[in-house]
Amino acid sequence: MNLSLLETPFEPTALAAAETSSLKSTLLKQVEARDAEPMAKKVRFAKETLMPLFNELEKRNPTPELSQQIPLLKGIWFPVWSTNPFQDILPGRVQHESYQIFNDNGYYANLARYKPGQKTQLLSWLSRWLFSYDLMIMQSYSVQTQDTGEHDHPQTPSQPSQPNQPSQSSQPNRAYWDIQNVSIQQALRFGSISFSAETAQTWFNRAVAKYQKTPELQQQASMPTRRTNRVATKQYQQISKARPQLDNLYIDSEFRLVKTQREKSQRPSYTVAVRLS
Repeated sequence: MNLSLLETPFEPTALAAAETSSLKSTLLKQVEARDAEPMAKKVRFAKETLMPLFNELEKRNPTPELSQQIPLLKGIWFPVWSTNPFQDILPGRVQHESYQIFNDNGYYANLARYKPGQKTQLLSWLSRWLFSYDLMIMQSYSVQTQDTGEHDHPQTPSQPSQPNQPSQSSQPNRAYWDIQNVSIQQALRFGSISFSAETAQTWFNRAVAKYQKTPELQQQASMPTRRTNRVATKQYQQISKARPQLDNLYIDSEFRLVKTQREKSQRPSYTVAVRLS
């Protein structure tokens, strides 16, 4: 199998001739160690450099049917790189302690640890040994069709293009991911215990169980009050009210390229994720 990496700028003929495994390896190499870059720089990098690679992977999505994607989603995913603004809604996100977890009960969550002041030596030491801030945005997910879903749901996400296959335009219903925000959980942690994938999974499982018992109480999303500013609080409110669109441009058992959009007026965000378990 040819796993040679492609060079930038990505030429259409080179992309079309490359093995899918090479495309994935190339993308992972391109975004390696770049997730901590400023958001504007990452957005520009996606637009100016990565978009041809995104488009080619979308064409090769081995699992375009949304209902068939559900079993693939279950588990813990690590966001290697992302232009999703929610991740940096608070300062000091720890990249290697960020996760997206899907359960098979219709719930998933984005979780991350934050250490304010970690770029300052003294504050970093204090943050490491004294406190951390963990944030979880829990959502529900299901596959719906345009005719049976809510009429005020955002426009159905576009499905990956599939050359040389019959057009699907004649089908009366079109599937889409119905994503709804459930609750926003936050916790101030003391001590130096790491926020591992297992710790994140346990916290998420407990939050789901608590929500299922008392959903009316858990739907009140608590606002962040420590070390945040008015901009972060406003973004937090927008996230809790949004009905985000989601599209797995490419998904297999170990790798995902995800396109999300929380509002029609908001730019699309892209996430490159790999499975942890």
